[in-house]
Amino acid sequence: MNQPENYVDSIHNESYEAQYSGKKITNKSMISDRGREKESLGGYWSFGIDQYDTCLRAKWYEEVYIDQDGNYIPMDFSFDEWEKVLVPSSWNTNKEKYLLYEGSAVYTRTFLYLDHGEERVFLKFGAVNYDAKVFLNKQYLGQHKGGSTPFYIEVTEYLQEQNRILVVANNTRKQDQVPCKNTDWFNYGGIYRDVELIRLPATYIKDFSIGLVPDGSFSKIKVELEIEGPDQDGHALLKIDQLGIDQTIEVREGKGSVVIEAQPNLWSPDHPVLYKTSLTYQDDSVHDKIGFREIRVDGREIVLNGKPIFLKGISAHEESVKNGKAVTDEEIIENFKLAKEMNCNYMRLAHYPHTERAAQIADEMGILLWEEIPVYWSIEFHNPETYQDAENQLTELIRRDRNRASVIVWSVGNENADTEDRVSFMSALAMKAKELDPTRLVSAACMLDHVNHIIADRLADYLDVIGANQYYGWYQTEFNNLIKLFENSNLSKPVIITEFGADAKAGHRGTVDQKGTEDCQQDIYKKQVAVLDQIPYVRGLSPWILYDFRCPRRLHPITQNYYNTKGLLSEDKSHKKLAFYVMQQYYQGK
Repeated sequence: MNQPENYVDSIHNESYEAQYSGKKITNKSMISDRGREKESLGGYWSFGIDQYDTCLRAKWYEEVYIDQDGNYIPMDFSFDEWEKVLVPSSWNTNKEKYLLYEGSAVYTRTFLYLDHGEERVFLKFGAVNYDAKVFLNKQYLGQHKGGSTPFYIEVTEYLQEQNRILVVANNTRKQDQVPCKNTDWFNYGGIYRDVELIRLPATYIKDFSIGLVPDGSFSKIKVELEIEGPDQDGHALLKIDQLGIDQTIEVREGKGSVVIEAQPNLWSPDHPVLYKTSLTYQDDSVHDKIGFREIRVDGREIVLNGKPIFLKGISAHEESVKNGKAVTDEEIIENFKLAKEMNCNYMRLAHYPHTERAAQIADEMGILLWEEIPVYWSIEFHNPETYQDAENQLTELIRRDRNRASVIVWSVGNENADTEDRVSFMSALAMKAKELDPTRLVSAACMLDHVNHIIADRLADYLDVIGANQYYGWYQTEFNNLIKLFENSNLSKPVIITEFGADAKAGHRGTVDQKGTEDCQQDIYKKQVAVLDQIPYVRGLSPWILYDFRCPRRLHPITQNYYNTKGLLSEDKSHKKLAFYVMQQYYQGK
């Protein structure tokens, strides 16, 4: 279509995002990076809220300051004079005026790059919520969707001695995204996990997985690897000195695999044994600490290392009052210590992939994990692009954490209405999870039939474990219907009660019938565990939730004040509510 002569693209073009959407950054560019030397590009970045997306519309990243006649052009930006924010961080916690902002923001910084003999260089972003468009030295590198999983970009050909990196981060909630517009947690924005530079040789280890062969013998370790680069035929070397393993692996056309006889001490929450492991191919090496364990289902039982286990758990969001989603190692360790104080052996990381540091620390501390992608509530299940987004996030999560012994469940979603489109969408995800990793359990946190009081969901046919969210005594106000639910359900698979609970303002006391008090919450917990303890196919619990968290849906001025107060601790974790001790005592007796 011919444009009028006075058409100005940066003003009149409402399809401006289309030029950026064709260059997707997906799981295909991921590389195995455990134990590699990485250089952080965190620290102080220039930051500007860009509510109207003018950076993308007017292509600020091209930095055209002079027109074709040599005249200086007036600028609407000045990158290096903008305010400075720390990366990683959530912009919402940097200043009060940014707390509720949703939209685009521009991050930029310069960095020095000197060649140290490497032949390939990658950028790694731990996570950017939700949509990230990345530019380096005026060149557009691509777009990544998914606010909780890592992405990698090869930047070898774009690097100079002096470099400017620019990221447009956008946390706008959209119906066709994963998650969609309507969620039950706070929508933090920004580059909230680290940005790192990785230097590699021309031929490098792209992917590496290792774990027990799940045959019940606990004596075979399977290794698979993928090589990228010009030299795809050769031999890799696996070393696990503590097990006396010094194994050569043949690689042909970039692929290699081997099964090794070994007798590792098995990893478990009580004995989180890790083995220093290295894999070398030509000039490249990756290093990791690996735990070996087997998880499976046998009838109604969940079986860890050949023995039935009851998952004594708690759910948790990735959040802190001070740092938002940019949680620190110290905060993760604090959460796991609180779970252990409650006598937990298990935690549900809801409702999206938490930082990779969570699983790494769980490996060391001995906490079993449920990890989840945010296929949450009313996703566009009929939309093929939405499915591709979800599958990509699932693949990025599994490839990131499949060597973590602590991770035992991949969850493909939470609380979705049981429609034909939804069954098709989520069953495909469940099968994809099994294809990518047949050694772990696949589940989803399902909504129950509260009309007929029965656990019934067509997705269950595709799951190893049924996750069941129920709030009898709270949203389903008649508690005795919980007993009916179990009487009406005759399940042949194990069930994890993935959520139950009640709101309670920390320190607010009253009668057991007064909603929002610690006493009411405590009473509901006591009734719940008394019933749940007698249901043979209930093989785990992760009540909702470890500590209170921000949530814009929660507007009750006394008991909520923009927080979901179902936590067993206050939002700053300084106060344990009465229900904390109910679970502590119950788990001690399991």
